Amino acid sequence: MESVSVINTITVPKGMEVVAEQVRDEYVSYFSEQEGFISSTFYKSIHRESDDSIKYINTVVWASYAHFEKVVNIGFKNAQGKNRDGKKVLGKGFPEPIKVSPGQYIIVDQTST
Repeated sequence: MESVSVINTITVPKGMEVVAEQVRDEYVSYFSEQEGFISSTFYKSIHRESDDSIKYINTVVWASYAHFEKVVNIGFKNAQGKNRDGKKVLGKGFPEPIKVSPGQYIIVDQTST
């Protein structure tokens, strides 16, 4: 079984950073209770965008794509992204005007020292 990393780029307008961070914390709390959850890492850009927004990157690592799908399940099939628990998944739980660009990735190569 190959692990999968869900990597979301989150663009947050100035003044909404606390909201974005709270929403992310709620999701990590929920995900960490799900089977197959391995870890999550949250990054914040050290520079603002030209429109004064700031970018975050959130990664969540699942033991397999099947584990990820089990949590997301029907979230793929409805506009609200709600799963069977009623939780908005696939980056849809952040309020407007926060923008989330979700993606799922597998490791092709990894270098460490």
